[in-house]
Amino acid sequence: MKNTVQTPPTQAEAAAERFALRVTARLSSGNDALPYDISERLRASRMQALAKRKVTAPVHRTAPAAVVVNAGSTATLGRGGEGGWWNALVSAVPLLALVVGLVVINIAQDERSANDVAEVDAALLTDDLPPAAYSDPGFVQFLKTSAQSN
Repeated sequence: MKNTVQTPPTQAEAAAERFALRVTARLSSGNDALPYDISERLRASRMQALAKRKVTAPVHRTAPAAVVVNAGSTATLGRGGEGGWWNALVSAVPLLALVVGLVVINIAQDERSANDVAEVDAALLTDDLPPAAYSDPGFVQFLKTSAQSN
């Protein structure tokens, strides 16, 4: 059952309606002098605009629907007095799952970056060159000559 209340138009809405009627009358007065193709395009555009416009009929406001609460063991609509903490707990579960997922992703990325750094360190330490050789200006020349010899 809907309770509807009609609200009277405000002065601004009434003024806007009068202005729209004056503009429409002014635009329609010049239609006779236009060529056929232009008037047909205008007619089609007017029909589209009328189909898309907001309905400015009297506003019907519905009263809030009553909350259905069953005294038995069935579920209730809305937030009844009973089970308030249970509803809050159940609604917090997705948020908790999101936080746990983000923490797990962060830990996995930290572990992956630590493994990458460890691989680079191991490659540097087990290489034939000492680490100081990488900072030597002639290192690029060494790489070029060793690449040609392979």
